[in-house]
Amino acid sequence: MQNVDTTKYIIYADITADGIVERPDVVGAIFGQTEGLLGSDLDLRDLQKTGRLGRIDVQISSSGGKSMGTISIPSSFDKVETAILAAALETIDRVGPCMARIQVTKIEDVRAAKRKYIIDRAKRILVEMFDENILETEQITEEIKQSVRVEEITYIGKDNLPAGPNVLDSDAILVVEGRADVLNLLKYGIKNAVAVGGTNIPPTITELCSKKIATAFTDGDRGGELIVKELLQVADIDYVARAPEGKCVEELTQKEIIRALRQKIPVEQVLDMYKIKPLARKKREIVTKRKSLIRERPVSVRTVAQVVPIAHRAEIAPPPEIQTRALQKEAHEHYEEPEIEAEEPGDWFKHHVEELDGTLTARLFDRNNNPIRDVAVRDLAKELKESNGSVHGVIFDGVITQRLLDIAAEKGLDYLIGAKMGSIAKTPVGIKVITSGQ
Repeated sequence: MQNVDTTKYIIYADITADGIVERPDVVGAIFGQTEGLLGSDLDLRDLQKTGRLGRIDVQISSSGGKSMGTISIPSSFDKVETAILAAALETIDRVGPCMARIQVTKIEDVRAAKRKYIIDRAKRILVEMFDENILETEQITEEIKQSVRVEEITYIGKDNLPAGPNVLDSDAILVVEGRADVLNLLKYGIKNAVAVGGTNIPPTITELCSKKIATAFTDGDRGGELIVKELLQVADIDYVARAPEGKCVEELTQKEIIRALRQKIPVEQVLDMYKIKPLARKKREIVTKRKSLIRERPVSVRTVAQVVPIAHRAEIAPPPEIQTRALQKEAHEHYEEPEIEAEEPGDWFKHHVEELDGTLTARLFDRNNNPIRDVAVRDLAKELKESNGSVHGVIFDGVITQRLLDIAAEKGLDYLIGAKMGSIAKTPVGIKVITSGQ
């Protein structure tokens, strides 16, 4: 009889007999024709009595004067001895009065089958019995994160707009579409976002954008484009950033948010793209002037006389709180004063600015403001480095960067006129910096 506790392998074989035979005939032939064949150590009767060999199972049927069936024998021997027993079965050539053939088809490793069952069952247990607990843990974690984000969100203005906690204190803000966008940005530590709450832009947004460096950050769909167009018409937006095509700001990952904000484009390019009429020139100049004064690192168009006292004050470096109050006071004073007109480009080079607009070209001037030569903007830094002192000014269709300012100061240039101002940490003393877009 088969001992399920010790069985290691099961021998499977097919039997074919040229006559009518039954199960007892096959079992008798197996015991009779293998007796003494393998010695006393592998005698099938003795092995069955000691439990080393299980019960021989025979399934056989007859059809057309022939018999066919299968044989299975459990074995608790190792691989070698089990293989010897299987080979011994194939030496049987008669069953009862009939010629017969036995062919071993398979030797099954019972332990491998058990291991497979264990693996399959473990998978089902993991999915069915642990899945609920895993979801519960994730829900708890998400609820905690959500509660923290909800606690951080504030509501500002008469319109009660959802916003991050740093909107009122920050010099730069992100204008997004809805409350879910603000929550997603809070999730990744961005706390200076405010939501417009729809396509009808509330007055609070217009007021905030007039005082701060504003970036419109909208979804990458048709609705986001419409909000950008309305913002450009009613608010003073400085930059525009869009989510990837077909995605919403509320579903972006941290990496996607950072990439989108790095790829923001200046408002001038967006106005041209959408054919939107910008704010009145005078109003935009005043707003731009006021914003430039409240930046964390103030950058504005200044003459040599204006730069010197600022550079002197920078050596004292008062605390950030005092700097902010001083800058806000200065912004208010400049907003009221009509001195901005004095910083507009002079008449002598207006036609140069118009000629270079959209060409990505730089024009070098001598001491008497006579053109020397034109070069590509990408080669401007190289040209200035290689100049021998003959260049005293540059007008170019590009962004004024800190690197260009440093090179211009090193070469003793009198002025640098560009299309727009980049991120400038300090303005060198003795050089006049003007943007033609003012």
